[in-house]
Amino acid sequence: MQDDVRLLTEEELALIHALQLRPRASWTDLGRVLGVDPVTVARRWQRLSDRGEAWISVSPGPSVFDLLCAAFVDIDCAAGQTDAVVATLAAHPHMLTLERAGGSNRILATVATGDFGQMSRYTLDVLPAVPHIAAVRTRIVTHWFAEGGSWRIDALAPGQRDQLRTTPAPAGVDRGRGVTPLDRALIGALARDGRAAHSVLAAALGTSASTVKRRIDELTRLGLLSFRCDFARPLGGWPVAVTFWATAPTAALPEIGYGLIRLPQTRNCAAVSGTHNLVLQAGLHSVAEVTRFEDQIATLHPELVVTERTITLRHEKLLGRILDRHGRSRIAVPPDIWRETAPAQGDSH
Repeated sequence: MQDDVRLLTEEELALIHALQLRPRASWTDLGRVLGVDPVTVARRWQRLSDRGEAWISVSPGPSVFDLLCAAFVDIDCAAGQTDAVVATLAAHPHMLTLERAGGSNRILATVATGDFGQMSRYTLDVLPAVPHIAAVRTRIVTHWFAEGGSWRIDALAPGQRDQLRTTPAPAGVDRGRGVTPLDRALIGALARDGRAAHSVLAAALGTSASTVKRRIDELTRLGLLSFRCDFARPLGGWPVAVTFWATAPTAALPEIGYGLIRLPQTRNCAAVSGTHNLVLQAGLHSVAEVTRFEDQIATLHPELVVTERTITLRHEKLLGRILDRHGRSRIAVPPDIWRETAPAQGDSH
């Protein structure tokens, strides 16, 4: 990883936006939309990837949220020990995202497990046993309106976006179909490189390219798998992430939630348990936008009461990627929400 810091160019942001829309599109298709030759597109992406400035990984499909258990978890650390706690938690496959927020000793985490029982064990038994964790507060997600993989930047012209949009196949969960060991291995490989060729994945997994393609197509069709393009947000003009905790009338919650996800700033929006029944996370260009965005929310949804807003000081981990202080990917820790949540050796006192 290079130590020098540079801002992403307009051409690079356009490529990132294109890959947000079609993460596994061919270089030929991408080059046609961007107006450059495929070799240039591939070379441009390789530079971004090598520097850790952008990457493609897996993202939960829309049907996954009906099958797993997710939560926003507030973690208080002993004074001066937050770095050590982050280092430990970053290696946990259930710990999808880690944010330093609201103070030097506080962590806001997004956690996912295979079921509610696993979530209970992880938050009640595993996390409190990690050295230097002083308190754990868990808000269970009861419904996702949108998750971070659906967030888009605005670097392409409308005509370019239209060329890359696809009509998603209707997803339907086959509740009798479990996630197989091959599926888990495939998802882990794609978490490291979401553009890996079928032949490369097949060689790594000891199977055939046709089997890999069939599995990806099936998981995508069932809504259990999708792909996302992420990037170093501070280098791309989105250095500020803010989390709003809010309360909405229960009857109005669906209308408000689906209304909020239409705002281009929205990254995550979910109904949650606890004192506040809605969480909204937004990506912004500056701290000055926080108040303006909150005013916009209040105008659009006056019945929604924002009771707390927390600005993320630093993203330490983003959907399985450990980041440096500039938001660049350093290490991939593929999420494995189906792994048993027993304490790892050395985690307990």
